[in-house]
Amino acid sequence: MSDDTLQHTLFDGTVDYIEALDTVCASAQHTLNIFEKDFSDIGFNTESRYHALRHFLLGSTTSRLQILAHDPQHLVRYCPRMMMLLREFSHSMDIFQTPAHMKGVTEPFAVADNANYVRRYHFDDARGLLAKNDPEGARLLNSRFQEMWSSSHPGATPTRLGL
Repeated sequence: MSDDTLQHTLFDGTVDYIEALDTVCASAQHTLNIFEKDFSDIGFNTESRYHALRHFLLGSTTSRLQILAHDPQHLVRYCPRMMMLLREFSHSMDIFQTPAHMKGVTEPFAVADNANYVRRYHFDDARGLLAKNDPEGARLLNSRFQEMWSSSHPGATPTRLGL
């Protein structure tokens, strides 16, 4: 099987979702768009995820990491590695928060470039799909992400406020 063959893999569990998310993050070359409810309990403060995202951001001056959350406070308060990335790569990384009228969007996903993605069917359901080399599915999710992004606002800043 060649590297550019469409692959869809179903998963059913949090551990499988975290592995699929790691796969998508590691595959990113230019853009990585991630949408989650609050980023708790899915490995965003692990050393391996930190290194994968840092490697991605160091890969090119045009690399873009966009993180979108209904509630980014878990990232801000309990994920110091993500905040270190935001401070170091504020020119190519953003963390945004969705507005109240989008709280009904309940399907988290992550898209790397225009090819690979992982999505769950609902925030409360660990079942989902890992797709590799699926440009049509990736394009649809990226389009959805950009629509949500354009209505959202910054949810974390690279600077520490307060003294």
